[in-house]
Amino acid sequence: MSGVEVLVALAILAGLVGIVLPVLPGTFLILGAILVWTIWAGSGAAWVVFAVATTVLMTGQIVKYVVPGRGLRSSGVPTSVLLLGGVLGIVGFFVVPVIGLVLGFVLGVYLAELPRVGHERAWPSTKAAVKAVGLSILVELAAALLATATWIAGVVAT
Repeated sequence: MSGVEVLVALAILAGLVGIVLPVLPGTFLILGAILVWTIWAGSGAAWVVFAVATTVLMTGQIVKYVVPGRGLRSSGVPTSVLLLGGVLGIVGFFVVPVIGLVLGFVLGVYLAELPRVGHERAWPSTKAAVKAVGLSILVELAAALLATATWIAGVVAT
């Protein structure tokens, strides 16, 4: 394994961590790392690997919004509630590093649902939103792992 491939592997690893702990734009870091390897390798096979990885990652980006969004609509949680949760999640990230993102999101969703549906329904809505976000992360991680496996196969093949 060359030095470039080691650096690309480290960037991909950082991207995978960025997906699980949403601090870095994980998917785009992985895509950029694979592009660097593709340009460095310069072969037609490397470009096929890049095309497959790009397709997998972009499909994952679409699915990560469509599937959880459908579940949230069926449970009655509006998009505005998720947006407020996201805003408080970002604020929470800076107030309480790392875990503040999750705490802020949960608090934001709960506070947005409280006046809308009352205390009895606010917590179930919050749990549904947290499950949807978890599913979204899992979908994105699965796509990233598949793209990583594609890259590894490309490294072995070239």
